[in-house]
Amino acid sequence: MQHSTVRIRVNGDVREAPVESRLLLVHFLRDVLGLTGTHIGCDTTSCGACVVLVDGRAVKSCTMFAVQADGREVGTIEGLAQDGVLHPLQEAFHVEHGVQCGFCTPGMIMGALPFVEENADPTDEEIRRAISGILCRCTGYANIVNAVRRGARTLHGLPVDGAGAMTSRHGAETGPGSTDQPPGPHG
Repeated sequence: MQHSTVRIRVNGDVREAPVESRLLLVHFLRDVLGLTGTHIGCDTTSCGACVVLVDGRAVKSCTMFAVQADGREVGTIEGLAQDGVLHPLQEAFHVEHGVQCGFCTPGMIMGALPFVEENADPTDEEIRRAISGILCRCTGYANIVNAVRRGARTLHGLPVDGAGAMTSRHGAETGPGSTDQPPGPHG
């Protein structure tokens, strides 16, 4: 088995370790570094529970070898909160009850993060498209969509409506009691 030493900046800290060349990034994060917030849900790139940021882009870490991350910046859910304060997107998932069992939540948050950084006031359709590769097997996605919208608006300093229901820029109410549809064809 061929081994390489990788040097990866993970959540701001440079981490160096010898790895087998076939070790997946998800296993490097979980088994070598002990960062278990990145979940393994399918090992087939279908669910998105393993999404992390690589150089600012959302990547399913079960599709990438650790050696491919050598010299790059990797962000995991453990790196979002700063000094005990949740990131606005994490806080939004809490406030909007964007979790049920919580298994998909780290991947959902990490997958949505680059999107909310670029979109201050996204529509439901834009949010659904952005998270379409990340599956939640428990919910109907309404609270997740609300959480992503709240996180985007909060991150950009825009006002948010009362908890539980928000009005999109197109005037449609979302939240408890609203009609909800599952995400698009990719999720």
